[in-house]
Amino acid sequence: MTQRRWIPALVLGLAAATLAGCSTTRLVDGQVQSFSTLAAVPAPATYRIERLPSQQTPAFDAVATLAEQALTRVGLQRDDAAPRLVVQLGVQAEAVPRHDPFQSYGPGPWGFGGWYGRGWGLHGSWRFGEPTPLHRRAVSILMRDATTQAVVYETSAVHEDVWVSDPVVYGVLFDAALTGFPLPPQGPRQVRLPLVPPAP
Repeated sequence: MTQRRWIPALVLGLAAATLAGCSTTRLVDGQVQSFSTLAAVPAPATYRIERLPSQQTPAFDAVATLAEQALTRVGLQRDDAAPRLVVQLGVQAEAVPRHDPFQSYGPGPWGFGGWYGRGWGLHGSWRFGEPTPLHRRAVSILMRDATTQAVVYETSAVHEDVWVSDPVVYGVLFDAALTGFPLPPQGPRQVRLPLVPPAP
């Protein structure tokens, strides 16, 4: 009986921790690297987005909107008729498999070790021994002088996590990539920003 008494308490404790985590603001860590030849924000501070052929789809509209909002927050204004800058966007999403260093597997059809699928299934059931893959999200922004076509700003941000929240994560990463614009710190850096859920 003694061993069974702690089980309900453990379940309640985990539930409370989960609810507490849901009520707090989630932070997104972005690995950022930027390069700039700008001495100041261009005047006029106007730009247009140049979409690549693969981005000529309605599905990319939401990502472009998030990028435009981030560009506005650093003082740039979209003006397709008279841009000072031409902006190209890049986004990437992939699942990165993980190997559990505390779990060893015997020889089988896949050999020794390795990753064997997701942790949380689509129905929320836990599959023991199967580490959840990392979801890698990355964005990049390339700015060129509209007159000379010279690249004047290049920046990227990468985030890896076991949770996924698209396309909201892309918006946070665009903000992270533009921190310090137009004179960002030199070298790779970590930028942590809050993840604000979309309005209902």
